[in-house]
Amino acid sequence: MRHRHLLNSAAAWFAAAAISLPLVAHAQPSDSAMREALEAARNQQWSRINSSTINDHVLYGYVEYHRLRDQLPQAEPSQILAFIERHKDAPLAEWMRGQAISRYGSAGRYGAVLAVADGEPAGAERQCHYYTALLGSDPEAAAQGGRKLWHVGSSQSSACDPLFRQLRETGEISEVDIWERKMLAWQQGESGLASYLGRQLGSRWQEARDAKARLQGNYAAITQVPNCIGPECLGSGALFAAAMHGFTRADTEAAMEAWRKVAPYLTFDGEHRHAIEEDLAFYSLVRNIDNNRGWVDDILPRVGTARVLELRVRHALSSRDWSGALRWIEAMPDETRDNSRWQYWKARAHEQLGDTERAQVAYARAADGRNFFAFAASDRLNRPYSLNLERNGFDEAYRQEVAQWPAVQRTEALLRIGEDGLANSEWLNAVAIGTPREARALADYAARRGWHARLVQTTITGQMWDALDWRFPEAYRDYFLRWGNNTGVDPYLLMGIARRESAYNPTALSPAGARGLMQIMPGTATQLSRQLGISDPGSYGVLDPELNIRLGSTYIRDMTDRYRGNRLAAAAAYNAGPGRVDRWLRDSPEEFDLFVESIPFRETRDYVQAVLAYRVIFESLANGGSTEGVSMLSSAETTVRYDGSLLARN
Repeated sequence: MRHRHLLNSAAAWFAAAAISLPLVAHAQPSDSAMREALEAARNQQWSRINSSTINDHVLYGYVEYHRLRDQLPQAEPSQILAFIERHKDAPLAEWMRGQAISRYGSAGRYGAVLAVADGEPAGAERQCHYYTALLGSDPEAAAQGGRKLWHVGSSQSSACDPLFRQLRETGEISEVDIWERKMLAWQQGESGLASYLGRQLGSRWQEARDAKARLQGNYAAITQVPNCIGPECLGSGALFAAAMHGFTRADTEAAMEAWRKVAPYLTFDGEHRHAIEEDLAFYSLVRNIDNNRGWVDDILPRVGTARVLELRVRHALSSRDWSGALRWIEAMPDETRDNSRWQYWKARAHEQLGDTERAQVAYARAADGRNFFAFAASDRLNRPYSLNLERNGFDEAYRQEVAQWPAVQRTEALLRIGEDGLANSEWLNAVAIGTPREARALADYAARRGWHARLVQTTITGQMWDALDWRFPEAYRDYFLRWGNNTGVDPYLLMGIARRESAYNPTALSPAGARGLMQIMPGTATQLSRQLGISDPGSYGVLDPELNIRLGSTYIRDMTDRYRGNRLAAAAAYNAGPGRVDRWLRDSPEEFDLFVESIPFRETRDYVQAVLAYRVIFESLANGGSTEGVSMLSSAETTVRYDGSLLARN
C-alpha cells in the first residue's frame, strides 16, 4: 500500500498551538453558500456562484474541480497537474486525472494524456486512450496493453478503435487474435460482436466459420467438425474451448462423452485444453454425475483448481470417504489447504481414520484462526477461542490533531451539506493513503463519532482485521438486547446477522429490495407487522433501525421455533429461506459440521459460518474481550441430528 501522511502543515500548526478543539465540527456560516455553489457547479451554472462566499471554505476544491473539468479538453496539462498536486490528499486528485485522460483522449490530445497519466489508469476506456498515446513513444508497451484489451468477449468502448486499428495495421493483432475474440464473444453470447469480427476474417477462415455455424445450432456436432480449424490449425483451441464451454453447461454428460471421443485427436494443449477439462470436472461435480467421477479423479492432479478441489473434498465428505477427503485436501494449493476450514476437515478425517495424533495437530492449526471452523476446532480441543484481539488507543492531544486533519474537516463539511456519498469517498481515500497509524486514528475518530457503517468500512479499507472493537462496534446494542430478550432470541445472533447483512448501514438496500440493518423485504415487513399487530411500515418506515431490528428479531424467532430452537438452521433459513433449508435437512448428512459443509449454495454456506462466528465475537467483546464461557453453538446444536427430525411438527 502506498502511504501518504495526512498531517499537513495546517494541522501541525493547530497541534503546536495546543488549541483545544471540539470533536464535532460545527456548521460554518458559508455551508449553505457552498451547498448552493456545488449544485450550481454540477450544472455548469457559473453565474450563480459568488466566489467571495466560498473561497475560504474547506470544500472549495469541489467547486474548483467542476470548473476545471468543464474546461477540458482545452485546459492545459499544467493546470491539471497543479490541481492534482493541490488536492493530492483528496479523492479529487484521481478523479481529475481520470477526467483529463478521458477528455484529452477523446479529443486526440495524446501528448496531454501522457502528461497527466500516472501509469496505466483504471477502466478500459481510459486504458485505451493511454495505450493509444503510447503508440508513438513506446509501441511495445502499447501493443501489450492493446492486446490485453482486445482479448475480451464483449464490446469495448469506441475509445479503443484507434488503438485496435493501428495494432491491426501493424500485425500486432492478427487474424488469429480476431478469431479468438470472435470465439470469446460467442462463448459470452455476444452475437453482434461475433458477427462483426467474423466479417474481418479473410477467406482462409471460411471452413472455421462454417464449423462455428454448425456448432452454434448443435453442440453435439463437436465430434464431426475437423480437428484442424483455421490456417495452420491455429483456430482449433479457441473453437473447441468455446463450443465445449456451452456444451458442458447445457448437457455435461453428453459433453463428457463427446470430449472423450475427440480429445485424443486434437493437437492443441495449454490454456484451451485446461479450460475445457476444468469446466468438465467442475460441472460433473456440481451436478453430481457419478459416471464422470473416475475421469474427474484421473485429471484432477493436472487441472485441479481450488474451486474444483473444494468440490471434490465436499463430495468425499458427503459420502464419508475420509481417505478421499485427505487425498484431495493434500492436493489443494498451499494457501487454500492451510486455512482453518480445510485443516479442520483434515483433522476430522484423521480422527475418523483412527489417527488421533495427526488429528490433534491439524485441529490445533485450524484453531489458530478466527472463524467458524477455527472455533469448531477449538471446541474439539476443549480450549478457548483465539480472537487475536488488537487494542488501539490514542491520547487526547493526538485526537485533537486528527480532528483538524483536512480530510476529516472535509468529511465533516460534506456531511453537513448532505453529501454523504462524497463524504464516504473522502473518508475512505484518507484511510487508503494514510499510514497504518493514521488509518487507525481515523477509525478511532469514526468510532467516537458513532459512524458505525463508516467505521466498519474503515477497517476493511485499512485491513484492520484484528481491530475487533471497530470491526464489530456496539451499534444499536440496546435495540438488539431489547428485542432479543422480548422475542427470546439470542441477541448476539441478531448482532451477527445485522453485521453480515448490512455492515450496520441502516439505509442499506439490496438489489433484490431488502432494506435496512437486517435486510427485511417489504413484503416480509408487511407480514411481520400484521403478525405483531402494528401498522405496515412501508418501504421507508422499515428503515427505522429499532423497527427493523424488531421485525428481524421476530422473523428469526419464527425460524428458531421452526427448527426446535436451532440457531444454525435458523441462520441458514434467514438467508436462503425455510423451504430450502427444510429440503437440505431431509437430505442432510446429520452432523452439524457436515450439514454446514453440505449446504449447496456457497452464499448461504459462507453466511452461516460468518453469522455464527460473528456472534462469538460480539459475545466475547461484551465479555471484555474474553472468550471464557463463550460457545459458538450449544451442546444440543453440536450433537443433534441435522435431518428431517429437526423440523418442528405442528
